[in-house]
Amino acid sequence: MRTIIHLSDLHFGRVDEALLQPLHDLIHAINPSVVVVSGDLTQRARTEQFEQARAFLDTLPGPQIVVPGNHDISLYNVFRRFVKPLDRFKRYITDDLDPIFVDDEIAVVGVNTARSLTIKDGRLNKEQVAGIRAQLAGLDARITRIVVTHHPFDLPTSFEEKDLVDRAAMAMETFAECGVDVLLAGHMHVSHAASTASRYQIDAYAALVVQAGTATSTRGRGEVNSFNLLRVEHERVEIDRYGWDALTNTFRVMLTEKFLRSGNVWSPACESMLAAGI
Repeated sequence: MRTIIHLSDLHFGRVDEALLQPLHDLIHAINPSVVVVSGDLTQRARTEQFEQARAFLDTLPGPQIVVPGNHDISLYNVFRRFVKPLDRFKRYITDDLDPIFVDDEIAVVGVNTARSLTIKDGRLNKEQVAGIRAQLAGLDARITRIVVTHHPFDLPTSFEEKDLVDRAAMAMETFAECGVDVLLAGHMHVSHAASTASRYQIDAYAALVVQAGTATSTRGRGEVNSFNLLRVEHERVEIDRYGWDALTNTFRVMLTEKFLRSGNVWSPACESMLAAGI
């Protein structure tokens, strides 16, 4: 079994400082196999905000898979937005926009969905999707394949289609071919976990989509600060959603969700299946 800490939307420049030390301490206590950060490390892509984000990441265990979000591209500086959109991200966070971690149980692939030509939306192109396919090619069939983006592939029905990453349907067809199991994202500051079967009708395939809320930002959008802990096995994933408890000044488990794989289809585990040990 592997454990993954899934953080998102840190938004340094608009963080609640009181959360940083408890978050740091809990992550170290969990001692995860991988730390994933699915974008928006800064509020306005300013140097000092990237420096703060870098300093925080340096206190967390590794390996780390970190991808940029739309807030990590300068909004008001036109030159930086269109000529050097991710220059500061690459300077202070990582110059690898296609990060990958692989061991004998999991493969975690990060991909950049942030774009200069849109304020908040994101997209994937065919070259990026082909790159994901190449990175996953030849891996053992029992390795759980995980893709990390900032913009989501699926959301609760209360959100609009335009909130999804552009060209999601194209990417999902390729993910079905190369057996992607789990999709980690952020962007909406809302926690969510579900099978993709309802939105994408792909024969004999459904991935598990996991959204993280904002771990540290003051812009909670109605949800407490939160992050995810995934316990990943070949045919089973358990997700603990940790939320900030202002009464105890700690992050605690608010919800645990369990999903099982049947063939290439991930779906929520019912109690009878769990009792039977399936």
